[in-house]
Amino acid sequence: MKAFLEENTQVTSNGSLTPEIQLRLLTPRCKFWWERADLWPYSDPYWAIYWPGGQALSRYLLDNPDVVRGKSVLDLGSGCGATAIAAKMSGASRILANDIDPIAGMAITLNCELNQLTPFPILTQNILNSEQGKWDLVVLGDMFYDEHLADSLHRWLKNCFWTHGTRVLIGDPGRPQFSGHNIQHQLRKVVEYTLPEPTRQENNGLTTSTVWDFQP
Repeated sequence: MKAFLEENTQVTSNGSLTPEIQLRLLTPRCKFWWERADLWPYSDPYWAIYWPGGQALSRYLLDNPDVVRGKSVLDLGSGCGATAIAAKMSGASRILANDIDPIAGMAITLNCELNQLTPFPILTQNILNSEQGKWDLVVLGDMFYDEHLADSLHRWLKNCFWTHGTRVLIGDPGRPQFSGHNIQHQLRKVVEYTLPEPTRQENNGLTTSTVWDFQP
């Protein structure tokens, strides 16, 4: 699997909000960028895209290391692992990257190594129906893409906040499932970033991405 990932992704740090982070991504230089989707032999490679919500979160953590320095951080729906990597670069004391796709776990490990980081723990299972662990900070980007998932996330994040006092930061470029959800009444805008042109083109013209502080 490692050889397959290395053969079918490109190492890049261009076209995102975080040029200091290198990632293995699916780009126009990769064969499967142009192939029919059904020819990809595994589950959809969401981990091979650096989504705009994750870009905003990662940029914010790199620019504001005090947010994570010395703290425990859960990166929920980690994907390529960029936000967890940004947390590690910014001095987080403990990190867990969580994604339901086992291939994402392998990709995150490769991306850690690209950035000269010792890989942190990765959990590849759905934790939304399990008891919340104690974390100083939970970060999640681009997770509000489905109405049912958005409702589950909202409940789980509220439990984290009320049970452990966990701070929650959400990155999102303004998807309808997020901007139209009830969670909007419990958010404080932290920062909004203008997306680089390559990211705009890959995301149907979305122009900005915002970091939100969840305060139920």
